[in-house]
Amino acid sequence: MKQDIAFRHCLASLREADRDRYTATLYLPQPARNAASAIYAFSAEISAIADRVSEPVPGEIRLQWWRDVVEGKRESGDNPVAMALLETLRRFSLPQKPIVDLLEARQFDLYNDPMPDRLALEAWCGQTSSVLLHMVALAAGAAADKRLADACGHAGVAIAIVRILQQLQNDRRKSRTYLPAEMLAATGLSVAEWLAGPVDARHGLAVDALLALAREHHVKALAAIHQLGGDLAPVFLPLAPVPAWCAAAQLAGTAMFERPPSLSPLRRQIIIGMAALRGIA
Repeated sequence: MKQDIAFRHCLASLREADRDRYTATLYLPQPARNAASAIYAFSAEISAIADRVSEPVPGEIRLQWWRDVVEGKRESGDNPVAMALLETLRRFSLPQKPIVDLLEARQFDLYNDPMPDRLALEAWCGQTSSVLLHMVALAAGAAADKRLADACGHAGVAIAIVRILQQLQNDRRKSRTYLPAEMLAATGLSVAEWLAGPVDARHGLAVDALLALAREHHVKALAAIHQLGGDLAPVFLPLAPVPAWCAAAQLAGTAMFERPPSLSPLRRQIIIGMAALRGIA
Protein backbone atom coordinates (compact mmCIF):
# COMPACT_ATOMS: atom_id res chain seq x y z
CA MET A 1 0.00 0.00 0.00
CA LYS A 2 2.80 2.43 0.86
CA GLN A 3 4.42 1.72 -2.47
CA ASP A 4 1.18 2.44 -4.34
CA ILE A 5 0.88 5.76 -2.51
CA ALA A 6 4.51 6.55 -3.32
CA PHE A 7 4.01 5.96 -7.05
CA ARG A 8 0.85 8.07 -7.07
CA HIS A 9 2.79 10.83 -5.31
CA CYS A 10 5.50 10.65 -7.98
CA LEU A 11 3.00 11.01 -10.80
CA ALA A 12 1.30 13.95 -9.07
CA SER A 13 4.58 15.73 -8.33
CA LEU A 14 5.75 15.12 -11.89
CA ARG A 15 2.61 16.79 -13.19
CA GLU A 16 3.66 19.97 -11.41
CA ALA A 17 7.41 19.81 -11.98
CA ASP A 18 7.78 18.44 -15.52
CA ARG A 19 4.62 18.54 -17.60
CA ASP A 20 6.16 17.13 -20.79
CA ARG A 21 7.51 14.01 -19.10
CA TYR A 22 4.29 13.68 -17.11
CA THR A 23 2.21 13.71 -20.29
CA ALA A 24 4.54 11.24 -22.00
CA THR A 25 4.40 8.92 -19.00
CA LEU A 26 0.61 8.61 -19.26
CA TYR A 27 0.99 6.81 -22.60
CA LEU A 28 3.12 4.05 -21.10
CA PRO A 29 1.44 0.82 -20.05
CA GLN A 30 1.67 -0.38 -16.48
CA PRO A 31 3.98 -1.24 -14.79
CA ALA A 32 6.37 0.84 -16.94
CA ARG A 33 4.26 3.92 -16.13
CA ASN A 34 5.00 3.56 -12.43
CA ALA A 35 8.69 3.11 -13.16
CA ALA A 36 8.78 6.19 -15.39
CA SER A 37 6.93 8.31 -12.83
CA ALA A 38 9.44 7.34 -10.14
CA ILE A 39 12.50 7.88 -12.34
CA TYR A 40 11.30 11.21 -13.72
CA ALA A 41 10.06 12.49 -10.34
CA PHE A 42 13.48 11.65 -8.90
CA SER A 43 15.16 13.57 -11.72
CA ALA A 44 12.89 16.58 -11.19
CA GLU A 45 13.69 16.63 -7.48
CA ILE A 46 17.43 16.38 -8.06
CA SER A 47 17.50 19.00 -10.81
CA ALA A 48 15.71 21.46 -8.50
CA ILE A 49 18.29 21.21 -5.71
CA ALA A 50 20.62 23.87 -7.15
CA ASP A 51 17.80 26.42 -7.19
CA ARG A 52 16.72 25.59 -3.66
CA VAL A 53 20.06 26.26 -2.01
CA SER A 54 22.01 29.49 -1.76
CA GLU A 55 25.45 27.89 -1.66
CA PRO A 56 26.98 24.56 -2.74
CA VAL A 57 27.41 22.82 0.63
CA PRO A 58 23.70 22.24 1.40
CA GLY A 59 23.28 20.98 -2.14
CA GLU A 60 26.19 18.57 -1.73
CA ILE A 61 24.64 17.30 1.50
CA ARG A 62 21.33 16.66 -0.24
CA LEU A 63 23.01 14.84 -3.13
CA GLN A 64 24.98 12.74 -0.66
CA TRP A 65 21.75 11.79 1.13
CA TRP A 66 20.39 10.47 -2.16
CA ARG A 67 23.62 8.58 -2.91
CA ASP A 68 23.46 6.92 0.49
CA VAL A 69 19.81 5.94 -0.03
CA VAL A 70 20.41 4.52 -3.51
CA GLU A 71 23.47 2.58 -2.35
CA GLY A 72 21.59 1.17 0.65
CA LYS A 73 23.66 3.04 3.24
CA ARG A 74 20.67 4.81 4.73
CA GLU A 75 16.90 4.36 4.89
CA SER A 76 14.64 6.33 2.59
CA GLY A 77 12.41 7.22 5.52
CA ASP A 78 9.05 8.64 4.49
CA ASN A 79 10.32 10.20 1.27
CA PRO A 80 7.82 8.86 -1.32
CA VAL A 81 10.07 9.60 -4.31
CA ALA A 82 12.93 7.68 -2.74
CA MET A 83 10.61 4.81 -1.82
CA ALA A 84 9.25 4.60 -5.37
CA LEU A 85 12.72 4.85 -6.93
CA LEU A 86 14.13 2.07 -4.77
CA GLU A 87 11.13 -0.15 -5.52
CA THR A 88 11.59 0.55 -9.25
CA LEU A 89 15.27 -0.40 -9.11
CA ARG A 90 14.38 -3.59 -7.23
CA ARG A 91 11.33 -4.60 -9.26
CA PHE A 92 13.01 -4.21 -12.65
CA SER A 93 16.54 -5.20 -11.56
CA LEU A 94 17.88 -1.85 -12.72
CA PRO A 95 21.49 -0.92 -11.93
CA GLN A 96 22.32 1.65 -9.25
CA LYS A 97 25.35 3.08 -11.03
CA PRO A 98 23.50 5.25 -13.59
CA ILE A 99 21.59 6.87 -10.73
CA VAL A 100 24.79 7.48 -8.79
CA ASP A 101 26.40 8.89 -11.94
CA LEU A 102 23.44 11.24 -12.36
CA LEU A 103 23.90 12.49 -8.82
CA GLU A 104 27.60 13.05 -9.47
CA ALA A 105 26.84 14.96 -12.68
CA ARG A 106 24.35 17.18 -10.86
CA GLN A 107 27.18 18.51 -8.70
CA PHE A 108 28.06 20.71 -11.67
CA ASP A 109 24.80 22.63 -11.12
CA LEU A 110 25.96 23.76 -7.68
CA TYR A 111 29.05 25.61 -8.87
CA ASN A 112 29.86 28.35 -11.37
CA ASP A 113 32.48 26.45 -13.31
CA PRO A 114 32.11 26.78 -17.09
CA MET A 115 31.33 23.75 -19.23
CA PRO A 116 34.73 23.18 -20.89
CA ASP A 117 33.77 21.80 -24.28
CA ARG A 118 31.11 20.08 -26.38
CA LEU A 119 32.13 16.61 -25.24
CA ALA A 120 31.72 17.62 -21.61
CA LEU A 121 28.27 19.07 -22.35
CA GLU A 122 27.17 15.92 -24.18
CA ALA A 123 28.48 13.77 -21.33
CA TRP A 124 26.56 15.84 -18.77
CA CYS A 125 23.41 15.59 -20.88
CA GLY A 126 23.90 11.85 -21.16
CA GLN A 127 24.34 11.36 -17.43
CA THR A 128 21.38 13.55 -16.46
CA SER A 129 18.91 12.99 -19.31
CA SER A 130 19.77 10.05 -21.58
CA VAL A 131 20.05 7.75 -18.58
CA LEU A 132 16.41 8.45 -17.68
CA LEU A 133 15.17 7.24 -21.06
CA HIS A 134 17.43 4.22 -20.87
CA MET A 135 16.12 3.14 -17.49
CA VAL A 136 12.49 3.68 -18.52
CA ALA A 137 13.15 1.65 -21.67
CA LEU A 138 14.62 -1.21 -19.62
CA ALA A 139 11.58 -1.12 -17.33
CA ALA A 140 9.42 -1.31 -20.46
CA GLY A 141 11.17 -4.52 -21.50
CA ALA A 142 13.85 -3.27 -23.89
CA ALA A 143 17.04 -5.21 -24.43
CA ALA A 144 20.14 -3.35 -23.25
CA ASP A 145 22.01 -3.23 -26.55
CA LYS A 146 23.86 -0.65 -28.65
CA ARG A 147 20.75 0.34 -30.59
CA LEU A 148 18.95 1.27 -27.40
CA ALA A 149 22.01 3.10 -26.06
CA ASP A 150 22.27 5.13 -29.27
CA ALA A 151 18.58 6.04 -29.28
CA CYS A 152 18.53 7.03 -25.62
CA GLY A 153 21.87 8.78 -25.87
CA HIS A 154 20.95 11.11 -28.73
CA ALA A 155 17.37 11.67 -27.55
CA GLY A 156 18.52 12.54 -24.05
CA VAL A 157 21.07 15.07 -25.30
CA ALA A 158 18.48 16.78 -27.52
CA ILE A 159 16.00 17.00 -24.63
CA ALA A 160 18.62 18.29 -22.19
CA ILE A 161 19.82 21.03 -24.54
CA VAL A 162 16.26 22.27 -25.02
CA ARG A 163 15.89 22.41 -21.24
CA ILE A 164 19.12 24.41 -20.98
CA LEU A 165 17.60 26.93 -23.40
CA GLN A 166 14.38 27.03 -21.38
CA GLN A 167 16.35 27.83 -18.22
CA LEU A 168 18.70 30.34 -19.83
CA GLN A 169 17.41 33.39 -17.98
CA ASN A 170 17.46 31.67 -14.60
CA ASP A 171 20.92 30.18 -15.16
CA ARG A 172 22.40 33.56 -16.07
CA ARG A 173 20.92 35.00 -12.89
CA LYS A 174 22.54 32.16 -10.93
CA SER A 175 25.87 32.60 -12.81
CA ARG A 176 25.62 29.12 -14.30
CA THR A 177 26.59 28.38 -17.86
CA TYR A 178 26.07 25.11 -19.68
CA LEU A 179 27.31 26.42 -23.01
CA PRO A 180 30.79 25.07 -23.73
CA ALA A 181 33.54 27.67 -23.40
CA GLU A 182 34.76 26.74 -26.88
CA MET A 183 31.28 27.44 -28.32
CA LEU A 184 31.23 30.83 -26.66
CA ALA A 185 34.75 31.63 -27.84
CA ALA A 186 33.77 30.86 -31.42
CA THR A 187 31.22 33.68 -31.22
CA GLY A 188 33.68 36.08 -29.57
CA LEU A 189 32.18 35.80 -26.09
CA SER A 190 33.90 35.12 -22.81
CA VAL A 191 32.07 33.25 -20.08
CA ALA A 192 31.82 36.51 -18.12
CA GLU A 193 30.25 38.31 -21.08
CA TRP A 194 27.81 35.47 -21.62
CA LEU A 195 26.68 35.62 -18.00
CA ALA A 196 26.68 39.32 -17.22
CA GLY A 197 27.39 41.42 -20.28
CA PRO A 198 24.75 43.22 -22.33
CA VAL A 199 23.06 40.89 -24.79
CA ASP A 200 24.12 41.42 -28.40
CA ALA A 201 24.36 39.53 -31.69
CA ARG A 202 27.10 37.27 -30.33
CA HIS A 203 24.69 35.86 -27.77
CA GLY A 204 22.28 35.05 -30.56
CA LEU A 205 25.03 33.22 -32.43
CA ALA A 206 25.83 31.16 -29.33
CA VAL A 207 22.16 30.20 -28.97
CA ASP A 208 22.09 29.25 -32.67
CA ALA A 209 25.08 26.97 -32.12
CA LEU A 210 23.34 25.27 -29.21
CA LEU A 211 20.16 24.88 -31.26
CA ALA A 212 22.17 23.30 -34.06
CA LEU A 213 23.57 20.78 -31.61
CA ALA A 214 20.09 19.93 -30.30
CA ARG A 215 18.79 19.44 -33.83
CA GLU A 216 21.78 17.28 -34.77
CA HIS A 217 21.09 14.92 -31.88
CA HIS A 218 17.36 14.97 -32.62
CA VAL A 219 17.95 13.74 -36.17
CA LYS A 220 20.29 11.02 -34.94
CA ALA A 221 17.80 10.03 -32.24
CA LEU A 222 14.99 9.58 -34.75
CA ALA A 223 17.13 7.35 -36.94
CA ALA A 224 18.11 5.23 -33.93
CA ILE A 225 14.54 5.02 -32.59
CA HIS A 226 13.25 3.78 -35.94
CA GLN A 227 15.82 0.99 -35.79
CA LEU A 228 14.29 -0.19 -32.52
CA GLY A 229 10.77 -0.77 -33.83
CA GLY A 230 7.39 0.43 -32.64
CA ASP A 231 7.05 -1.31 -29.28
CA LEU A 232 9.39 1.12 -27.56
CA ALA A 233 8.05 4.27 -29.23
CA PRO A 234 6.09 5.41 -26.13
CA VAL A 235 9.36 5.52 -24.15
CA PHE A 236 10.64 8.26 -26.44
CA LEU A 237 7.59 10.53 -26.34
CA PRO A 238 9.49 13.15 -24.25
CA LEU A 239 11.49 13.78 -27.45
CA ALA A 240 8.40 14.77 -29.46
CA PRO A 241 8.23 18.48 -28.44
CA VAL A 242 11.93 19.12 -29.17
CA PRO A 243 11.47 20.51 -32.73
CA ALA A 244 8.71 22.85 -31.55
CA TRP A 245 10.83 24.04 -28.62
CA CYS A 246 13.76 24.66 -30.97
CA ALA A 247 11.52 26.64 -33.32
CA ALA A 248 10.21 28.72 -30.40
CA ALA A 249 13.76 29.44 -29.25
CA GLN A 250 14.80 30.39 -32.78
CA LEU A 251 11.83 32.73 -33.06
CA ALA A 252 12.51 34.32 -29.68
CA GLY A 253 16.12 35.12 -30.57
CA THR A 254 17.92 37.25 -28.00
CA ALA A 255 14.58 38.03 -26.32
CA MET A 256 14.89 34.64 -24.64
CA PHE A 257 17.52 36.17 -22.36
CA GLU A 258 14.69 38.13 -20.76
CA ARG A 259 11.91 35.54 -20.92
CA PRO A 260 11.87 31.83 -21.74
CA PRO A 261 10.76 30.68 -25.19
CA SER A 262 7.02 30.11 -25.18
CA LEU A 263 5.20 26.89 -26.03
CA SER A 264 1.79 26.49 -24.42
CA PRO A 265 1.03 23.42 -22.27
CA LEU A 266 -1.90 22.58 -24.56
CA ARG A 267 0.26 22.62 -27.67
CA ARG A 268 2.82 20.38 -25.99
CA GLN A 269 0.08 17.95 -24.95
CA ILE A 270 -1.17 17.84 -28.52
CA ILE A 271 2.33 17.25 -29.90
CA ILE A 272 2.94 14.36 -27.51
CA GLY A 273 -0.53 12.94 -28.12
CA MET A 274 -0.09 13.03 -31.89
CA ALA A 275 3.34 11.39 -31.54
CA ALA A 276 1.74 8.63 -29.47
CA LEU A 277 -0.77 8.01 -32.25
CA ARG A 278 1.39 8.48 -35.34
CA GLY A 279 4.93 7.99 -34.09
CA ILE A 280 7.72 10.45 -33.38
CA ALA A 281 8.88 12.38 -36.43
